[in-house]
Amino acid sequence: MQKLRRFRLTSSRIIIFGFAGVILLASLILMLPISSDSNTSTPFINAAFTATSATCVTGLVVYDTATHWSAFGQAVILLLIQIGGMGVITVAVSLSRISGKRIGLLGRSFMQDSIAAPRLGGIMKFTKFILITAMSVEALGAVLLMPTFCGRFGVKGIWYALFHSVSAFCNAGFDVMGKTGEFSSFTSFVGNAAVNTVIMLLIVIGGIGFATWKDVKEYGFRIRKYSLQSRIILLFTAIFIIIPALFFYFSEFASLMGKERVFASLFQSVTLRTAGFNTVDFSSLKGASLMIMIVFMLIGGAPGSTAGGMKVTTVAVLFFSCYSVFTRKKDIQVINRRIDDDNVKTAAAVLMMYVTLFLAGGITISLVDGLPLQKCLFETASAIGTVGLTTGITTSLSSLSKVIIIFLMYVGRVGGLTVIFAAARSSLSGAKLPLEKITVG
Repeated sequence: MQKLRRFRLTSSRIIIFGFAGVILLASLILMLPISSDSNTSTPFINAAFTATSATCVTGLVVYDTATHWSAFGQAVILLLIQIGGMGVITVAVSLSRISGKRIGLLGRSFMQDSIAAPRLGGIMKFTKFILITAMSVEALGAVLLMPTFCGRFGVKGIWYALFHSVSAFCNAGFDVMGKTGEFSSFTSFVGNAAVNTVIMLLIVIGGIGFATWKDVKEYGFRIRKYSLQSRIILLFTAIFIIIPALFFYFSEFASLMGKERVFASLFQSVTLRTAGFNTVDFSSLKGASLMIMIVFMLIGGAPGSTAGGMKVTTVAVLFFSCYSVFTRKKDIQVINRRIDDDNVKTAAAVLMMYVTLFLAGGITISLVDGLPLQKCLFETASAIGTVGLTTGITTSLSSLSKVIIIFLMYVGRVGGLTVIFAAARSSLSGAKLPLEKITVG
């Protein structure tokens, strides 16, 4: 009884239990014959894999979404993508508010942690802004995609436009187009300006974070008035798109010409924000390109967004920390501001955690299934970064390897620190041990 009294539902625990509950319920629904196109039951491990991938907005699949799942099953997957992209707590609080229930201080605190809001004041207004913006952007994306998709697929193009708009905005990477002739997914649209532009914009908008949306709404193009976090996110997002795009353009896609090569390079770079779509066949990419993709998949998008990964702010803080060491500055300074040392410790912990899980998962899968290590590392980076890109090994993974990927996708979405904070006890002691320096570097 004493242990039960000590167990409190903190915001971290609410988040991990909320995601776990949604995944478990969705797994049972996807197992039902009505969820599959063949009207047969889907094995639990594969249903759980799909449910986790959708809820954690990853995009890795063991079945072709277009051919294995029925219309009902695809609708369930789309709903999971929306819940995962917005966050379980965000959706739950919004539904409670719509039903007329009053949200107390504790619920507002959970909401603040869920969406990484800078302050508790005005959190419900901020949540309303997030939902309206998300629905509006997804609807606009669907409308812009309809002419192309309806022109190619007829009435079915309406469903394609809606599904892929939500999937792109939520950085999920699921597609329902399946294989068309020699093409699959978006590979048949490699040079289509409309599809490429709309999908890339949806991915970037979803991945820059809810707080950045608010700054854009309030200040427009007056970037100097944005918060420091928003400015860092926009700067490093641009850098992390441009660098891979230039690398891909000059090292890959020699068979493509003109705008096709430009769009292919940009699209493959943008999708590393954790979106998971592709317009080229990854089996033809060089080993160096795959390693570049692994690095940027791990980085991911912004905190408090639909994207996963370590987050661009984590890498930015570590970069500025290194710069302060190299220039022998005592404080970490960024745009006339000073970054707290606690941010550096948190960023270093997140980096260490992601790299450790990514390497341990890839090495284990390689040993268990006898697959090439680079392909396994690509898979685990895609999973923990909630990206969804693959070199084609997902369907051939053993049950143990699927469990590893499920765990990585889950941790990648809820956040490694969230899991640790949920399991660990908080230390209230203010006592300090004697200080001693050690040599590093």
